[in-house]
Amino acid sequence: MRSVEEFLAYAVKLEEEAAIRFGELADAMQTCGNSEVGKLFRRLSDYSRLHLADARSRSAFRDVPDLKPQAFEWPDFESPESAAIWAADPFIGREQALEIARDAEQASLDYYAKILEATDDPEIQLLAQEFVEEETGHVAELEKWIAAHKAGAPLPVNR
Repeated sequence: MRSVEEFLAYAVKLEEEAAIRFGELADAMQTCGNSEVGKLFRRLSDYSRLHLADARSRSAFRDVPDLKPQAFEWPDFESPESAAIWAADPFIGREQALEIARDAEQASLDYYAKILEATDDPEIQLLAQEFVEEETGHVAELEKWIAAHKAGAPLPVNR
């Protein structure tokens, strides 16, 4: 990352794509009648929209570059928090959905941690640390949901 503005452009795009993907997965699950997993993905889409709003508000008074989709350089083919598209399988179970969601959040955490490790800019370090802490919380929450599922307990999303 060369600037805080670039960092924020990436953060906005990452959360935007996560919200869209989790929303698409929720729609696919609802369409095929897998409402339990649909509710889970819808909640994750809603969380991503909250984080997107936060990232946008942080960039409101900055000259954030308007990068075209092909200008983003992600560690893989798409942004780190985009859940695996194969999660649209109509027969996906709760455990697989939770693991996909956790893996997407973990990829986002790893992404921000790598930025934190690589930058010398104190302002980027501060923002990256905040995002690392936020994503750490998301991963921990999904780990709790996975543990609840394995214990046969209801998930918070389905109460």
